[in-house]
Amino acid sequence: VNIPSLPESLIESELFGAEKGAYTGAGERKIGKFEAAGGGTLLLDEIGDLPVHLQVKLLRFLQDREFSRLGASAVLRSDVRVLAATNRDLERAVAEGAFRADLFYRLDVIRIALPPLRERKEDIPSLIDHFLRKYAVREKKEIRGLSAEALGLLVGHAYPGNVRELENAVERAVVTSRSDPLPPEAFVLAGRSQAREDQYAGKQLKEA
Repeated sequence: VNIPSLPESLIESELFGAEKGAYTGAGERKIGKFEAAGGGTLLLDEIGDLPVHLQVKLLRFLQDREFSRLGASAVLRSDVRVLAATNRDLERAVAEGAFRADLFYRLDVIRIALPPLRERKEDIPSLIDHFLRKYAVREKKEIRGLSAEALGLLVGHAYPGNVRELENAVERAVVTSRSDPLPPEAFVLAGRSQAREDQYAGKQLKEA
């Protein structure tokens, strides 16, 4: 469940479910994600964006594995493993009162910290290969790889946009470039000069 993608008014029903008539537009019973994931695993992505008033209900579920659908009094149980991910500093959010301390410590059982891409450059070639194959198939292009200069450019970049930035750069290069292997000019990265990009775009138009 990607929490920021849900309207705040629907997060509770999405997670815990709702009975028919519980809110405007609820024409039938809705099974929530905690109930549907019973016996399995539920990933709560961007948990730091969960509204404070729902953090209490989530805490109760994590402690007792019990919940009630919106608009119902019956207490239900669900045996589900909960994973939570965030790009926010939750300890700072707790200090600022934006995230409940008791929920933070209940979630913080096993912490897996994933370093930003700039701190694990050894992963970049494998990620490039994955994205290159993915978008070459989609665009029906035969692209064998990158030039040594292009690979050096991508490995040396700081990636403020993390893996998404790398994926977007590879996707754009596959879509717009006619060269094989892909040259460094095919890649648009944060901090590269617009003049250089415009020059490359002009070159492509001339070739076309």
